[in-house]
Formats: sequence, structure tokens, C-alpha cells
Amino acid sequence: MTTNSAAAGRARSAKSNSENPPAKRARGFAAMDPAQQRRIASEGGRASHQSGRGHRFTPEEARAAGRKGGQASRGRSNQDTPAAV
Repeated sequence: MTTNSAAAGRARSAKSNSENPPAKRARGFAAMDPAQQRRIASEGGRASHQSGRGHRFTPEEARAAGRKGGQASRGRSNQDTPAAV
């Protein structure tokens, strides 16, 4: 009969949790003040550039990327509407 009492205990526990849910607390970055978040985030960006993995677009690369995006989106303005048959 231990399984029955264990099930009853779980049911009581679940009921009490649904009536009084524990207060949610911010964790991780959400618990930090915004200035500290910005400081940590900026360190990550600097670290990637110092290690050689960071990338900064040149104007030529940016133009090429813009061209590719424009070509990919041509003719897609009515993509959400069904095609006329």
C-alpha cells in the first residue's frame, strides 16, 4: 500500500503548488542591473575580435550582402497569398 500513499502525497503536493506557486525570481542576466549586462556583453565582443574570430564588414562586403538579400526577396511580396489558378 505504499504506492497508494505515495500517490496521495504527490497529489497533495501538486495541489498545494498550484494554489501557491513559488514566486519567480530573475536568474542570470535578468538578475543583473542593465549597466553590468552591457559591460559583460561588450567584453564578449572585444574578446572575439582579439582572438581573431570577430568580423567587421567592409563596405564592399556589405553591398554584396545587400544585393544577395534583394535578389532572394524579388517576387516574394505576395508569398503569403495563395496563387491564382
